[in-house]
Amino acid sequence: MTSSFSPRVAGLAEHSAEKRRAARHSMLAASAMTLLKLVTGILSGSLGVLSDAAHSGLDLAGAMFTFFSVNVSDKPADEDHTYGHGKVENLSAFGEILLMVASCAWIIWEAISRMVHHDVELRHSVWPVLVLLTSIAVDFWRSRELGEVARRTGSPALQTDAFHFASDIWSTVAVLIGLGASWVGITYDISWLRHADPVAAIIVSIMILRITAHITSDTIGVLMDQIPAETTRRVVREVEQVPGVLSVEQARVRRSGPSYFVDLALAMSSRHTFEHTGELVRAATEAVHRTLPKADVVIHTVPRQTRAESIFDHVRAVAARNNVSVHELSVQSLHGKLRVEQHVELDEKMSLLEAHSFVSALEQEILRETPEVDSVLTHIESEPATIEQPEGLLEENRRIERVLRATASGFPEISEIHEIIVGRAGEHVFLSCHCTLPDDLPMQRVHEVITELEDRFKLEFPDIYRVTIHPEPVTDNTR
Repeated sequence: MTSSFSPRVAGLAEHSAEKRRAARHSMLAASAMTLLKLVTGILSGSLGVLSDAAHSGLDLAGAMFTFFSVNVSDKPADEDHTYGHGKVENLSAFGEILLMVASCAWIIWEAISRMVHHDVELRHSVWPVLVLLTSIAVDFWRSRELGEVARRTGSPALQTDAFHFASDIWSTVAVLIGLGASWVGITYDISWLRHADPVAAIIVSIMILRITAHITSDTIGVLMDQIPAETTRRVVREVEQVPGVLSVEQARVRRSGPSYFVDLALAMSSRHTFEHTGELVRAATEAVHRTLPKADVVIHTVPRQTRAESIFDHVRAVAARNNVSVHELSVQSLHGKLRVEQHVELDEKMSLLEAHSFVSALEQEILRETPEVDSVLTHIESEPATIEQPEGLLEENRRIERVLRATASGFPEISEIHEIIVGRAGEHVFLSCHCTLPDDLPMQRVHEVITELEDRFKLEFPDIYRVTIHPEPVTDNTR
């Protein structure tokens, strides 16, 4: 593994350790407060305190769930869990929700029973108050620490745990109010205030159930791969800004614990090379990370024709498939209809009927490839297919050779002209030769000499179609 991955690995390890540490502290705090509240509730007979103890016991169970889940969720992906183990945190959160619902149902049932049967008398003292105030301080400390760690690591289990401790604060305040109102009812013989303690327990339970409903919706949504539509839209908007990405044809986002998985299908130009496509995929991955920094991104590329791949590209592509070359290509708009004009080179040995049939098929293929084009007009040209063959040294050829040597003698730099070849193809006359020049003559001067030799020679024979002169050093010629 290259060193570029080490900071990310180190960051994941640090987050994992931080989550375990926060979960461990939560277990210790929940254990202490649950035991303290339970003892106080039993001694005082307060259902409110007992309900708060049940809530803290729920926090303890939740903290245990959380500690287990954060240890499992950070395990790397394996053959059986290719997306990792992150969803164990969501399962943990769902387990805590079930415990919360069961606890609230028991508290409400017990509260109603006490109000109906009046079978429990409260034993008021300062200890329940001190215990509840201590609980508020501990819950405030734990909810803040858990919330900060959850935000840094994206852990849903720690976020749910933080909510438990935060809800404990409000439930404890409600219990304190209930104890105070109950004490006032007993002290001043106000009968309706005697039920303040069970009423406070019911209020606490309803508060917990109301917030639990929201958490339940979020947790079930994650377990069913539900992602807020705005999250997906932000990912798509960011990726569409990458130059070279034509469109995002499919976008799927799922969450597993604190981790996001993004699967995209991107339309890109079919003319891109593999290297360019790879660069675009890297740029699109970086765009996703700007929205979801820790996302695991998989990108599929789909080749598409761009607007830049115009009618000209389509026509040239059709010609290439048919092994012919086109030039003088133009597109005209006539009365709102597009017309293509082109010059096509065909074998000079083809008959007119063969050439016309071939061009007609070529035009039909172009019309199929470019439905926006209404008509195609083709100018047929012949492509030379004969191999140039010299026709021998006739008297005219010997005269050409003599004139060439006489012309070359006018240049002091030229020591020799040899390997003179005069050839003909049809009506064209071609001449080639080797020209010997000094070894140390600069190439600029070599070019000037050869060009001037060619110009002087063509003054004598203007019908010469092409002259090819090959310069060579004296040393090479004497070997």
